[in-house]
Amino acid sequence: MDNCIFCKIAQGDIPSITLYEDDDVKVIFDAGPATKGHALVIPKMHYANVFEIPEELLAKAHIVAKKIAKALKDATGCEGVNILQNNGEMAGQSVFHLHIHVIPRYKGDTANIQWTPGQQDKEYLEELAAKVLEAMK
Repeated sequence: MDNCIFCKIAQGDIPSITLYEDDDVKVIFDAGPATKGHALVIPKMHYANVFEIPEELLAKAHIVAKKIAKALKDATGCEGVNILQNNGEMAGQSVFHLHIHVIPRYKGDTANIQWTPGQQDKEYLEELAAKVLEAMK
């Protein structure tokens, strides 16, 4: 897509520090990192979100994310790694080209990826499970 910054980065039109690249994906350091070493796995073809991307490419992107996470953990000595992917503005997606965040975590870092656990509503979840199963048919 002509106006997509990640398409431009993936095609090499915008410079980036590349950690990995093959025919399908490119891995770069995030320009606005949550922590030191925050990387992005970007499919080279444009897909806005998880609902559009072919399953095989999504699987490959996650395999690459795992390899990058291990390499970053080894290289940085971080104490943990978040691997996450947002879909839609309400979920925190700000660039509408699917990408996977690989975020090294360090004691005392300021990355705020957490929530307060709630309580299960079992009746609601049983009804929802039935709807989900129907939607998957």
